Amino acid sequence: MEDLIRQLLHTNPLWIYVFACLVAYIENVFPPFPSDAAIVAVGSIVASGSADFLSALICSTIGGTLGFITMYKVGDWFGQRIIERGKIRFLPIDQVHKVEGWFQRYGYWVVVANRFLSGTRAVVSFFAGLSELSLAGCAVLSFISALIWNGILLFAGKTMGQNWGAISLFLEAYGKAVTSIIVIAVLILVGRYVYLRQFKNAGNSSASSEHPKD
Repeated sequence: MEDLIRQLLHTNPLWIYVFACLVAYIENVFPPFPSDAAIVAVGSIVASGSADFLSALICSTIGGTLGFITMYKVGDWFGQRIIERGKIRFLPIDQVHKVEGWFQRYGYWVVVANRFLSGTRAVVSFFAGLSELSLAGCAVLSFISALIWNGILLFAGKTMGQNWGAISLFLEAYGKAVTSIIVIAVLILVGRYVYLRQFKNAGNSSASSEHPKD
């Protein structure tokens, strides 16, 4: 990453903006990808005077929004097929449908927070499409969320300058913490499902033994 940033320092600013757009897009479609650290690094390039803050902010925000829309359409077009074939193995199908229903009620709020939830962005956009939330509404909210988050990252990188790597370490720890919380929540959800299912099966077995067929 550092070698690439040094090369970008001496290249046409256009390629810096293309880089910011691409990394923001890729992270939404092929996670995990260190786009946040890359955007901070672009902020350090801005501090050197080789790029413009506003242009970098707009390009990175457009990239993030396009990435969100891509995964939204994947969920919209192929979501049901993916679920029916059991491709989401860490969640039972009926629990996936519960998540879908939850998204239909609270999904727009999750989209707003989406950019701040490192490691979950592709999942959020996928379920937004699967739940058939408004594409226009999601796109606007995703743009706003990305604009705020990328603005923070670029400002941090610009402030730290050549010491932008220190922020990357913080972002790595932040991402691990968010991912851990989400994994724990999923495990609790799956554990609850398994427990209730076993309890229900045990109750049915007990009722059958108490009332045998003649």
